[in-house]
Amino acid sequence: MNAVHPSPEQWASDLELITMAAKAAGEKALAYFRKNPDVQWKNEGRSPVSEADYAANDILKEKLLTARPNYGWLSEETDDDEARLGCDTVFVVDPIDGTRAFIAGKDVWCVSVAVVHVGRPVAGVLFAPALDELFQASLTGDALKNGMPVAVKTQKDAVLRIALAEETVGLLEHGYRSVVSRIAHVPSLAYRIAMIADGRIDGTIVKKNSHDWDLAAADLILERAGGALFGLDGQPLSYNRPNVRHTVLCAAAMPALPALIAASQGLESH
Repeated sequence: MNAVHPSPEQWASDLELITMAAKAAGEKALAYFRKNPDVQWKNEGRSPVSEADYAANDILKEKLLTARPNYGWLSEETDDDEARLGCDTVFVVDPIDGTRAFIAGKDVWCVSVAVVHVGRPVAGVLFAPALDELFQASLTGDALKNGMPVAVKTQKDAVLRIALAEETVGLLEHGYRSVVSRIAHVPSLAYRIAMIADGRIDGTIVKKNSHDWDLAAADLILERAGGALFGLDGQPLSYNRPNVRHTVLCAAAMPALPALIAASQGLESH
């Protein structure tokens, strides 16, 4: 195990570090944005990856592991190394969350960086350079957007604005469908969760097979804003496991979450 002595000061220091690194990676990616970057396909041709993803990943890895060589490393764009499983504390990174949007020249993509300690995020940053938005949180502080505290919606409206795929609506519990208004597709999963944290939408349903790097930073930001990201079992997620994929998930403000989870139980078999 890596020798880390956890404290609020440690996680605040880590937040400063990952903020600096995420900004540097985001600026690097922005240099490729809308400039026809080279694109390859991975996962048997299902997932695009651009030269900007790799360039941002290189910056993050160099800056973060130079500063914290005893931390583990998990990134979408680095071959997984099981050595991370022997580390109490791990960087969990998606150099560009929303690569398809990035390639298409759409603004909604972000750099996602989290510090995960013993399975849960303790510092998290989402930097969306094309939108000039920075979300931050540590285990003991407020969720921030561009330096200002943000919070989930607490007033319950008659209709809930939920981000979910159109085909998912019909799988929700019948009575719940009448109170849901589906918002337009948000290409970055991490950013979609941040939209709950800052009160723009009420919740989202995450289809199965999302990964640690899609979720860890946004999970903490949402938690510190008064919401939560849970599985259909009503439990928080555990990160840095051998399998980094997740089942169906629900995210919302805490008061709205139980009903969303209950209405989503039918998604488990799809």
